[in-house]
Amino acid sequence: MTEVVDSDELLRRIQRARACAVEEEHRWRDRRATLGATDPDAAREAAVRAVTYETVLRVLDEILTPGRRAEQD
Repeated sequence: MTEVVDSDELLRRIQRARACAVEEEHRWRDRRATLGATDPDAAREAAVRAVTYETVLRVLDEILTPGRRAEQD
């Protein structure tokens, strides 16, 4: 059975997802910096994951504030 949500709840869910993506992006960027010289393969994987979360943030930002990010870039 599918759950029906109103627009306010959908907005709250998107905002929570964005906050989570921000945290994850920071976590993976920090991990990449920590692993840099000691484990290049793990650092590379961390960098890929950080870019992935950055992409998710761009998408969520476009949903929340259409066109705003394009003005900043």
